[in-house]
Amino acid sequence: MPHLINSIRREVLRTAKLAGAFSLISRSRWRQQRLLILAYHGIAQVDEHLWNPTLYISSVQFHQRLEMLKRYGCHILPLAEAIERLYEASLPELSVVLTFDDGAHDFYSRAFPLIEAYGFPVTVYLTTYYSQYPRPVFPVICSYLLWKASPARLRLKPLTGDDLTAELATAAMRVKAVRSLTQYCARENLSANDKDFLMQQTASQLGIDYEQVIGERILQIMRPDEVHELAARGVDFQLHTHRHRTPLDRRLFIKEIEDNREQIRQMTGKTASHFCYPDGEFKPEFAGWLEEAEIRSATTCYPRLATLKTDHFMLPRFVDTSYISAVSFEGWVCGMSDMLAR
Repeated sequence: MPHLINSIRREVLRTAKLAGAFSLISRSRWRQQRLLILAYHGIAQVDEHLWNPTLYISSVQFHQRLEMLKRYGCHILPLAEAIERLYEASLPELSVVLTFDDGAHDFYSRAFPLIEAYGFPVTVYLTTYYSQYPRPVFPVICSYLLWKASPARLRLKPLTGDDLTAELATAAMRVKAVRSLTQYCARENLSANDKDFLMQQTASQLGIDYEQVIGERILQIMRPDEVHELAARGVDFQLHTHRHRTPLDRRLFIKEIEDNREQIRQMTGKTASHFCYPDGEFKPEFAGWLEEAEIRSATTCYPRLATLKTDHFMLPRFVDTSYISAVSFEGWVCGMSDMLAR
């Protein structure tokens, strides 16, 4: 059913574009009063977009997105300015903000060179723990390795002690195997070093060159020197928690923000005050805690355009993925897709 709905939506968008609706809406007062915040997670360095198309898009596809924004004449605004002008009701036509979550190395190597060539401002919501620990992020590297080895088998006994053999031929089977490995890590309270060693063992059993994966910087967070360099070149770094988690305990929640903010301050020399919920997870109690932590705005992963009435701790973003067609993306740029979502 979701595929059918998406197919119908694409046909509606194509028809609306041919009828001239895209052009009319994009120049309307209605669109000028709304802000499109685009969200990305990663630009593939090798084959990550084939592994997880919901997290990664190819450099070619991302380049096409930037070209469309330029062709439409969008005003690409810095995050802080865009939010201020949203609530002042002074946005220019076709206002757009570019954001990236996590701060993976592929932003440094693939995304920013393209963005810089267009002269667009961009915000990176940086999670900082793995910035200080230059190894692939667990458990996403676990998922990537099992996908890369498909359709092999993984013997769990030498890894977790479980007398099981995991088939890796299908996505469902791989999810089950990843769950077994992550549950083992939680049960044994493994450190980051222990988890990385587990991934080395997993890669070895599957016949994957783990050192090559390390060398390619796949699923690694930018190092402090890279963050420092990009900050000097105009990239805006904001808060995404230190360990990419939102504890339901107030003290721990605020500590995540404080640790994150201090790490970003050390790397960039600036104090971050805008926040993005890890995995888009929002709870009502977070709003008061964010106020206490002196946060000025917070973004979600709810696909809408922001308006003057939008709660500043519930700012929506459209998450662009490999699955989004060109006409669907264009629909969000002009505003038609938001109308359909409503």
